Amino acid sequence: MTHQQTRRDFIATSAAFGATALFVNPGAVKASRSANEKLNIAAVGTKNRALANINGCKTENIVALCDIDSDFLDSTGQDYPNARKYRDFRVMLEKEEGKIDAVLVGTPDHCHAPAAAMAMRMKKHVYCEKPLTHTVYEARTLANLAKENNLVTQMGTQIHAGNNYRRVVELVQSGAIGNVKRVHVWVPAVYNQGVFKPTEKPANVDWDLWLGPAPERPYSADVHPFKWRNFWDFGTGGLGDFGCHYMDLVHWALDLRGPEKISATGSSVDPISCSDYVVADYHYPARGKKPPVHLTWYDGGKKPEILKTLKDKDGKPIDPRSGQLFIGDKGMILSDYSNHTLFPADKFVDFTPPEQSIPNSIGHHQEWINAIKTDGTTTCNFDYSGALTEAVLLGTVAYRSGETLEWDAAHLKVKNSPAAQSLIHKEYRKGWTL
Repeated sequence: MTHQQTRRDFIATSAAFGATALFVNPGAVKASRSANEKLNIAAVGTKNRALANINGCKTENIVALCDIDSDFLDSTGQDYPNARKYRDFRVMLEKEEGKIDAVLVGTPDHCHAPAAAMAMRMKKHVYCEKPLTHTVYEARTLANLAKENNLVTQMGTQIHAGNNYRRVVELVQSGAIGNVKRVHVWVPAVYNQGVFKPTEKPANVDWDLWLGPAPERPYSADVHPFKWRNFWDFGTGGLGDFGCHYMDLVHWALDLRGPEKISATGSSVDPISCSDYVVADYHYPARGKKPPVHLTWYDGGKKPEILKTLKDKDGKPIDPRSGQLFIGDKGMILSDYSNHTLFPADKFVDFTPPEQSIPNSIGHHQEWINAIKTDGTTTCNFDYSGALTEAVLLGTVAYRSGETLEWDAAHLKVKNSPAAQSLIHKEYRKGWTL
């Protein structure tokens, strides 16, 4: 088969839901299948996060596996001996189209959208790792395809299923700290020093397939299987990698979607390598009675100055490695993946949390599986996750372009900068399509 996808013409659209018992689609009349009937699932990518996703769905039938690395493919194939093996996801999807219900996408970022879009045009439910896509335009495309085809989708923001995030959402939305207009989000992640080192290609790697839609380059040491995150051609730096995890809580709790203005500073911009650090400012509009929000992102070891003023209940300074700080007019919430604290500490000594309104998760992957079987919804569907990914990636666009973006989300348009607009999407290598 050639590199050209011979699927259906592009269909524009906007995004689906999928999964827990609480979030059942009220329009669903009946379940599409028995809850005991196993799904037939194909996986694009078989190691690292991809393997975690495959194992997260092992209650179902894993019928096909695809990987450009034969060592990875053979290793995972030992645990799923009945799964058919492929090197090219396009070949797999063509051959398995009538045999599968759903697809897991766990490739490097630059191949998320081509694989997911092809599967969704075949009307297959899709689970895709974060960030949902490599470009802003790709994120909107996947959200549109999911909605048009009425598919159950989920992005791999596993921490979204954690109890702590749910309790923080309840606190914020109950008004425990009043109106929130300011949020800080930080992680220590650094993905820099991306340097191509042409060398002999190992026999187990199909480098042409690994590149996919990215520009053609000779095989380079240390890119596969992880350091691709250091390169703009394949990854999106610390912001792209962790933004969808940490900004997720803020988007969820404050009901955010598209920012109106985005600016960013950081280390010197390199056309090849991702940054030493980025500090990005997002300005979101009011949502009904909810006030505008100013969110600042920090990575590469940068942190908000306000942290230096916070003290624990014993009066000792705190220095969290990563987290989110919600600042309301009645108090603050400091949170991370597993914990949260209300400030000022003395004000909330006798505080009673609101009653639980968001049920604990049945399991991140199980939410997606159950939603497919019950015509339900997930809270990480491509409508929500697509908008989150768009916001995250707009920070990288602001940083790389050096421009303050005036963003028209409805039309995917940077109103004030053609240079920044050119980074909203990218040109695919010949033979690859979205």
